[in-house]
Amino acid sequence: MKHFITGLELTKNEVRNIFDLIEDIKTNPILYSQSLKGKSIVTLYEKESLRTRLSFDIGINKLGGHAVYLDNQNGVIGKRESVKDFALNISTWADCIVARVNQNDTLVTLSEHSSVPVINSLCNLYHPCQALADFMTLKETFGRLDGLKLTYLGEGNNVSHSLMLLSAMFGVNFYAITPKNKEPNKTVFEKSKDLASKHNSSIQLSNDILDSKDSDVLYSDSWVSMGDNTTLEDAKTLYQSYQVNQKLVNFSKASAVLHCQPAHRGYEITSEVIDGNKSKVLQQAKNRLYAQNALLLKLIGKI
Repeated sequence: MKHFITGLELTKNEVRNIFDLIEDIKTNPILYSQSLKGKSIVTLYEKESLRTRLSFDIGINKLGGHAVYLDNQNGVIGKRESVKDFALNISTWADCIVARVNQNDTLVTLSEHSSVPVINSLCNLYHPCQALADFMTLKETFGRLDGLKLTYLGEGNNVSHSLMLLSAMFGVNFYAITPKNKEPNKTVFEKSKDLASKHNSSIQLSNDILDSKDSDVLYSDSWVSMGDNTTLEDAKTLYQSYQVNQKLVNFSKASAVLHCQPAHRGYEITSEVIDGNKSKVLQQAKNRLYAQNALLLKLIGKI
């Protein structure tokens, strides 16, 4: 049994197999329509969600499975009863636990005590399902991953961490361009650099927007992470120069622009860019469903 917490639980070959499986599910959906027949997946949410909730719920249904939604109306995880007891009880009934939580520690405890796979659908440190969908989108767009330059702009956060780790695994040259003191987590950065040294890729941190030059991909995310009480107007003072706009797209020479959404138009990205011909944002969102379905089949299916 494997969990999927950081994303590194899967080897490079296993992720490649998931990409192949995504392509086959898209091409031959009827072959997979009963792949999770009789399987029940509990989806836990401490955080609000649109894309994660719908892509998992609809995706599980397309595979013939049953998605059970649990939100905070059942009490904050670990408050009404321990996270350990949550895991022990749920895994007596369900075939998998998908959890979108505030803290990575919650996922670690769930995985330690669950007898079924636990999938991280978002936490404070990682967003690995998003990264799977993003890299599938890049593979579809460029026909390759090795040697691409992916430039992330904004706050060093869970999305940047997962992109960094998968970039290191697949030979993508990753740049995180952030304001000073808003860089990605140092531990994740060092882990990514160590992994990159084995796969002929480069992981770089910068505060200089000029380092976006000669990028293949620009990646934007919200200036304010979910749960942060900072207003967008307050964040604008710090992040305005990191906005993904047409001027930056032209300067960087990027041929693709990604954003994990929700997007705040006119702040971290302009409408001109997100609606433009280089935007792959809706393709990313669509690939969330297929990437997660392939992951579920890998962890609890017969594939």
